[in-house]
Amino acid sequence: MRVIVNLKDHDVPSGCKLSDAIALLNAKPPYAVAVNLNFIPKTKYAEHQLHENDQIEIIAPVTGG
Repeated sequence: MRVIVNLKDHDVPSGCKLSDAIALLNAKPPYAVAVNLNFIPKTKYAEHQLHENDQIEIIAPVTGG
């Protein structure tokens, strides 16, 4: 199944949950995640079902002034 992560296409297994996709992409915390422009709380990663062509944004915090 195709999903888009930070504007790049990725293939993930069908029936993949958001937590599975994050693990496959080896994202390093801290980060926040949005799927189709909707923020997903960390507590919901394991139950959020992904669908074909979902757009996932993994956003790392920026420090400084």
